[in-house]
Amino acid sequence: QVQLVESGGGLVQAGGSLTLSCAASGRTFSTYSIGWFRQAPGKEREFVGGSSWAALRTYYADSVKGRFTISRDNAKNTVYLQMHSLQPEDTAVYYCAASKFGVGHAETSYGSWGQGTQVTVSS
Repeated sequence: QVQLVESGGGLVQAGGSLTLSCAASGRTFSTYSIGWFRQAPGKEREFVGGSSWAALRTYYADSVKGRFTISRDNAKNTVYLQMHSLQPEDTAVYYCAASKFGVGHAETSYGSWGQGTQVTVSS
């Protein structure tokens, strides 16, 4: 298992950008696929995107495609979520999660979760 810690959240105006980081402990980080999820107030947690363990592929939800970019630096045990053109509907707590398998859209695909970081987009 890996332990994950998200950072980089904050308050941003609509149209702005933020980059979230997901730092992991453990020497086997490169063997994990990492997913990003978010949960807005009163809503279920939803898949945002993910990076396969070898960073050969990235996946995005339709709602963020073209605005968000996921990258990973296995040497630093970190995955990044670059968010551009943020809108108020992107306001949520953002989580990263690790899976020993491929990137899945379902929460049950992931065995380790970070504590989340708040992103608030003002209009």
